[in-house]
Amino acid sequence: MVSWLPLLMGLLLVWTFASGLPTRLPIGVLDADHSALSRQLLRMLDASPMLSLSAQYSDEAEMQRDLRAGRVYGALVIPAGTAAAVKRGHPSHPAQLALLHNAQFSSHSGLLQKALRGVVGTLSAGIEISMREKRGQSPLAARQSLEPVRASLQAVYNPALNYQQFLAAALLPALLHMLAMVAGAWSSGTELRAASAPAWLASAGGQVLPAVLLKLAPAWLLLNAVNGLLWLLMRQLGLVPADSLLPLLGLHALLLAVYAALGAFVALAASSLRTALSAAGFITAPAFAFSGLAFPLMAMPPGARMWAESLPLTWVLEGQVGLLQQGRSALELLPLAGWLGLGAAALLLASAALLQRAARRPACWGRR
Repeated sequence: MVSWLPLLMGLLLVWTFASGLPTRLPIGVLDADHSALSRQLLRMLDASPMLSLSAQYSDEAEMQRDLRAGRVYGALVIPAGTAAAVKRGHPSHPAQLALLHNAQFSSHSGLLQKALRGVVGTLSAGIEISMREKRGQSPLAARQSLEPVRASLQAVYNPALNYQQFLAAALLPALLHMLAMVAGAWSSGTELRAASAPAWLASAGGQVLPAVLLKLAPAWLLLNAVNGLLWLLMRQLGLVPADSLLPLLGLHALLLAVYAALGAFVALAASSLRTALSAAGFITAPAFAFSGLAFPLMAMPPGARMWAESLPLTWVLEGQVGLLQQGRSALELLPLAGWLGLGAAALLLASAALLQRAARRPACWGRR
């Protein structure tokens, strides 16, 4: 749980998002127009790198079956009379196309809509320019009058929409912080369950803080080694700037220390391994959902946002995104590192005090 398994899981995450950006998403088309215009649209759809025209339907029932079965992520309906409506060019009755998609898959549907808007927009612009040229307008004037006001959309961060850089990089610390708290809870809670707390304290010469530190050190070191290997791989893939690697690993080391100490604190405070493991699952398993990467923090209800902002993972992921994608310097993360170090120290001291109590109270021993 703290060596080869998290390494394997981390490699699986990196491999899962290896393509960076999803491409060739399968879509279907129900072409009821059967015109030269609709055939041109089909060719343009299949030429889009984001889309793959995998099915053409003759009836709506077949299309609905494929959508429900997940064989296609979306279906485009081209109604009969589309080409005729384009030729008429009536501004109050434009030609209408319909894209049917499952919005529960937000990534899929968002990419489909973006790609389809691009293809249909290109086709529409070509038709409009051609019509203006037939009315005697020059090609340059036709293109300029087509879009008199333009919005320049510039992605400042993650412009390539690389899911490996954004999502896999965020899921790695989310995975390891969960294992760190479980390891801290397990290593301390098993001593109480086995009624060996006095021997644990005696092995450190009766010094409670060294006893806690030495108990948590193996798991912490192993998880940091796994984290280092995974981020070296990310560095080789060109996803981490060279000068950001060491600050990032230092930030993650503090994060793992906080959660390992938290696991030990809960186990010693509750005198129960079962309670400590339950708390670890409750705190860490949904933490990524509260981090602001899956759902915006500013859109959360006050209670959910308060919980999200109390989790160290939220702040570490914000710092990581700033370091890797927003051009923030390592010096800007020093306050966060200081708070993490202070939190880890406080939890370790509290765990040491609880160990002293547990070693002297047989009532704390043997509990599940």
